[in-house]
Amino acid sequence: MFQIHPLPAETFAPLNGLPDADLAEKNVQVHISDGAFPCRVTLEDVAEGERVFLLNFEHQPGNSPYKSRHAIFVKEGAVEGHPAPGQIPASVASRLLSVRAFNSSDEIVDADVIEGREAAALIDRFFDNAEVDYIHLHYARRGCFAAKVTRSS
Repeated sequence: MFQIHPLPAETFAPLNGLPDADLAEKNVQVHISDGAFPCRVTLEDVAEGERVFLLNFEHQPGNSPYKSRHAIFVKEGAVEGHPAPGQIPASVASRLLSVRAFNSSDEIVDADVIEGREAAALIDRFFDNAEVDYIHLHYARRGCFAAKVTRSS
C-alpha cells in the first residue's frame, strides 16, 4: 500500500494575499484557472475562475545528480488534500505521468511513463523492490512535479 502526499500548505501561505507586483518580484506568476490547473497542495484541479500561483519549486532537494526544481501550480489559499492510502487523486489519475522511483541516496532506480489511471499498479510494483525508498510523480507532458509517494504503514 502507498500514500500520496501533498506539498505543505504552510510553504506557500506567505504568498496568499500579496499584491501581484510583490508576487512578481518573487518570480511568482498569477493565473486564473480554467479548471485544469493541478494544485500540488490540494491535489485537485483548481476550479475555474480561482487564482493560481505558478512558481519554481525544489521538489528534489537530495544531494545527488537528480537534485531538481521546476514549475508548479498552487491554488491561492490552498488547504492540503490528503488522499486515503492507495488512492490516486483525480487530478493525478487523469494525466499522463512520469513515475520515478528513488533510493535512500536520492538516485533513480526505476522509472516509467504511464497513464495516471494505471499508476497504482506501477507504484505497487516499484515498492516491491526493497531498494525503492520513495517515488515522485511528474506530469509527463510538461515535466512538472505532481506529488511524492511513500509506503503507507
